[in-house]
Amino acid sequence: MPLSINVSKEDFLPALSSLQSITGKKGTMAVLANVLIQAQENFIEIIATDLEVGIKKSVAAEIIHKGSITLPAKILYEIVKESGSDSIKIEEKEKNWARIKAGTSIYNLAGTASEEFPDFPEYDEEKLISLPCDLVKELIEKTIFSVAQERESNYTLTGILFEKENSVLRMVSSDGHRLSIMEKELDEESKDISIEKNTLIPRKGVSEIKKACEGQKNFSIGSDKKQLVVKTKNSLMIVRLMNGEFPDYKSIVNVIEKNNFIEIERIGFLESLKRTNLFTEDTFNAIQLSVDENKLVLSSQNMDFGNAKDEMEIKYSGEQLELGFNCRYFIDALQVMRSEMIRAFVNSDQSPCLIEGNEDQGFISIIMPMKI
Repeated sequence: MPLSINVSKEDFLPALSSLQSITGKKGTMAVLANVLIQAQENFIEIIATDLEVGIKKSVAAEIIHKGSITLPAKILYEIVKESGSDSIKIEEKEKNWARIKAGTSIYNLAGTASEEFPDFPEYDEEKLISLPCDLVKELIEKTIFSVAQERESNYTLTGILFEKENSVLRMVSSDGHRLSIMEKELDEESKDISIEKNTLIPRKGVSEIKKACEGQKNFSIGSDKKQLVVKTKNSLMIVRLMNGEFPDYKSIVNVIEKNNFIEIERIGFLESLKRTNLFTEDTFNAIQLSVDENKLVLSSQNMDFGNAKDEMEIKYSGEQLELGFNCRYFIDALQVMRSEMIRAFVNSDQSPCLIEGNEDQGFISIIMPMKI
């Protein structure tokens, strides 16, 4: 018999809302703009995919008749969102139409046969292991900002490298001009996690994994068959991993000499950078850093507006340096850190700058220099 269900707005709306980022992109298959609704014993499954990320949400519901149908995700979300009633009734009609009743409102919505919707990928449950969501969230937050845009020539840089080395879990990202590395030590319960070699997660997949962390203490995660699986109590996500190999980032880290460094108060430096950035050119955000004994001068110039200069006290006893960097890269890195004081290791105007802080264990940001 055709699908017929009653579901509460309180449960239905958050699930539909979380799937909008998956269904919103125009693809080659029209059905990908829909969600698949499958009525089970005492709950419904709502499934969305863009063929890169697939998400399945389980929502409690009254099942009058089991069945399945796909409905346009955006308009269904808007109907439920604007409903003045907490009870939403959906009935499948002939030729894949659905009748939706919400309070005094009745909608007739054109759907698509569930057979046209792509199959949800299979996975091996035994390869999943529980991880603290806070751990994964921190790995993501400290690397996602330096992922390359899709227009960049190196395809593998448009994702994040996810790897396990002994008992350390690590994420690495780069856009070719900067490099971010964040790693965390795994506890005894988590150290057996299975991560395939050279696991590259696309940016969108990483963003969706971060969303899955919200409001959760732990989730199950693992890689299998070139896909990453993330499972919570009421949600299952499968991300198709990228092909290719991430560049050898360790060769960059290993050549940086950690002899000469600037010690500086993070918040003050961040605020100074933001002020000076007001007068940088939009394309490169070029800023000049003049480093002398216990003093840092930041300066920028804009052909249309003029110029800016700011000065800060620092701890530094090396030779005088005139450095050029993209100001935005410093801002992005400092904003995800929490250390009160940071160290910026730099040896010359041609060497990269490595940033780290005592209260940001496991995190380093490397920024390539530029000519001013």
